Amino acid sequence: MNTDLSPNASGHTHPFATLLPDVVISAVEQLGSYSDGRLLALNSYENRVYQVGMEDGPPLIAKFYRPERWTDDAILEEHAFTRALAEREIPVVAPLEIQGKTLHHFEGFRFALFPRRGGRAPELQDPDTLNWLGRFLGRIHALGATQPFQHRLTLNIDSYGHAPVDYLWTNDFIPADLRDAWRSIVDLALAGIARAYERAGDVTLLRVHGDCHAGNILWTDAGPHFVDFDDTCMAPAMQDLWMLLSGTRPEMTAQLDEVLSGYEDFADFNPRELYLTEALRTLRLLHYSAWLARRWDDPAFPAAFPWFNTQRYWQDRVLELREQVALMDEPPLTWR
Repeated sequence: MNTDLSPNASGHTHPFATLLPDVVISAVEQLGSYSDGRLLALNSYENRVYQVGMEDGPPLIAKFYRPERWTDDAILEEHAFTRALAEREIPVVAPLEIQGKTLHHFEGFRFALFPRRGGRAPELQDPDTLNWLGRFLGRIHALGATQPFQHRLTLNIDSYGHAPVDYLWTNDFIPADLRDAWRSIVDLALAGIARAYERAGDVTLLRVHGDCHAGNILWTDAGPHFVDFDDTCMAPAMQDLWMLLSGTRPEMTAQLDEVLSGYEDFADFNPRELYLTEALRTLRLLHYSAWLARRWDDPAFPAAFPWFNTQRYWQDRVLELREQVALMDEPPLTWR
C-alpha cells in the first residue's frame, strides 16, 4: 500500500497522498457498518481499490475515484448502467446502494462500495467460453443501445487519437532523436484510423464496457462476471469485442465466429464494424501511452511501469505503430 506523502518531481503532492488506511476505514464506517480493521490494497492504478474486512459480514470492495477525472454525473451514469444490467440478471459487479446512494464523499474523496466477487481469468482459447462471453456482451449491448450516456466520453479518433497524440507531443515525452520518426508514423496511423472509419460507414454508438479485456472478466464454475466499468463510454459495439481476439488471422477469425454466434442471440451486429478492429486497437495503443504520461506524477506509476518513457519504449512504439498501419490497410476479418 502506497502511503508516500512526499511531493512528486514537479513539486505537487499526488492525488492519493492523503488516502491513508485510517481514512479508507473511516470512509467506509461513516456509512453505518464497522470494519474489523483488515485492509488489503488491490491491483489498481487509475483509482485506488481496497478490500475492507467488515465485522458484520463479508469483506467489501471500496473504490476511491481519482480526483478530478470524472464528474459526479459521469460516475453516477456508470453506476446507473451497471445497476440496470444487474437488475436484468446480467453478471456484472455493480455498486451497492447505501443510505440511498451509490457514490459517497469523505475528506475530499469520492468512493463507492461493491460486493466482493472472486474468479479466475477466462480461457479465451476455448470456443464455449467465447460463445458464453458473446451472449452476455450481446445482452449488455442490447441494454446499452436503449439510451445514450449524457456525461461520459465518446470513444473516437479525437478523444482516443488526436488528444493523446497532442498531449504527448506538446509535453515533450518523445525523445528528441525519435520525434520525427514518431510523428511521421503517428500521422500515418491517424490517417489509417480515419480510413477505417470511412469504410465502416455510419456505425451505431452505444453504451459499452469500454475496457473489456480478460483482466476485467472473472470466471467461476457458474460462468463469467464483468467488473470495472470505469471506462464505460459511447462507442461502437466492436470496442468490446476486439479485445477478446488474439493470435493469427485464422485464429482470430475462429474466435470471432464463436463470439458473434453467441452475441447475435441477443443483439444485432453490423459486419461493417469489422473494419474498425485494428483501428480501435491502434487508438487504444495511442491512448495508453498518453494515459501513462498523464499519470507520471503519481508515484505508483513509475514504480509499476519503470519501462515507460525510456528510449527503448518509444522505439518499440514506432515499430508497433508501423505494424498497425499495415494491418489497418488489410481486408477486415470475415465472419461466417
